[in-house]
Amino acid sequence: MTRSEELYARALRVAPGGVHSPVRAFRSVGGTPIFMSGGHGARLRDVDGREFLDFCMAFGPMILGHGNEAVRTAVIEALDRGWSLGTAEPYSLELGEYITSRIPWVESLRFVNSGTEAVMSALRVARAATGRSKLLKFEGCYHGHADAMLLRAGSGLADAPLPDSAGLGALAASETLVAPLDDAAALEKVFEAHGAQIACVIIEPMPANYGLLPQRNEFLQHLARLTQRHGALLLFDEVISGFRVGFQGYAPIAGVTPDLVTYGKIIGGGFPVGAYGGRRDLMQLVAPVGPVYQAGTLSANPVAMCAGLAMLRALDDGSVYAQLEARGAQLERELEGVPGLILQRQASVFWLCLAGSAEAARRTRAEHAILRSPAHYPEGCAKRYVAIYHPLLARGIYLAPSAFEVGFISAAHTSADISALATAIRATCAATA
Repeated sequence: MTRSEELYARALRVAPGGVHSPVRAFRSVGGTPIFMSGGHGARLRDVDGREFLDFCMAFGPMILGHGNEAVRTAVIEALDRGWSLGTAEPYSLELGEYITSRIPWVESLRFVNSGTEAVMSALRVARAATGRSKLLKFEGCYHGHADAMLLRAGSGLADAPLPDSAGLGALAASETLVAPLDDAAALEKVFEAHGAQIACVIIEPMPANYGLLPQRNEFLQHLARLTQRHGALLLFDEVISGFRVGFQGYAPIAGVTPDLVTYGKIIGGGFPVGAYGGRRDLMQLVAPVGPVYQAGTLSANPVAMCAGLAMLRALDDGSVYAQLEARGAQLERELEGVPGLILQRQASVFWLCLAGSAEAARRTRAEHAILRSPAHYPEGCAKRYVAIYHPLLARGIYLAPSAFEVGFISAAHTSADISALATAIRATCAATA
């Protein structure tokens, strides 16, 4: 029995499924979850002493790699000063000024502890600002585990036998509308029926929790026009795409200025952080200056604020993004022609969508040059991913243990690391075809 297997047997006695987030349980790919003891650069090491090239990167935030020296130094200095103060402090101010001075549509923001908390709070602001109750989300977009957002959400639910979570209140479900991605006609029908009741439309402009499904700029711009016409607010959930696809996230790529935006992942430098922000008049509705209550004892934790600022400073001049784009383009080149593989990529985010056959992949690509909706997926893609997952682990490649989670390239990945990933994928796909 491996050390991971021993730890998992113990964990099953103290935590549901032995984990503290469902996708870590390996239910989607089978087998026992690997217990990692640490990581450095582009690599993870497990409790049995094995080393893996990591392309999960803590599900996105480690854009500079594990143990980045600048972030580490900022964290150690913060720890020496005091790691939880429960007071106003200068560190969140500095990070807040850094963000708002560089992203024009974020005039004001509030730091919280997770992306879920950021989304929940931003939606509350939208309802208060509009006096309306209904929310519109999109199938396959994951916005955390707040009740109103756990409808056809993808991510950990993508492999679940039911699309929604048990325990959702009927009212929460009834107030949330769901539209398909990349379908302007269906979107217009939703607004025709409910436009006067919709407080907020929330979307991942680059959905990345149910596969990678970058949306057409034209669709996002059409959505923005519809929200303006009907008096609804537009919320871009950039928890994954923010500071990952570029310093200002996906909004400038789409050519859309959202009313509200949520961030997470990278702005904490690997520590638990979320943020919501947007137009100043909207954010002035938040307590203590406004009637929308939101609070958090550990919000704007000094260690996380300092780690996040160090991370953003390293990204600010754009050189890291240029390097990440080069690595991503290299991965595309080296995986070109792999039978049955549809590689989707946006900047340093990629998704391995494996069709049941090379013909199925060709047919899917012919119908959809880029997959933009779960409705486009080729049959059997999840099953094929399961077939390659453990052979890739045996070759020292760590990817997220779900067919519908994306992969991440970091600044710590070298050209040789990308070639190692591509070589392993080619060999494993050939062996499991």
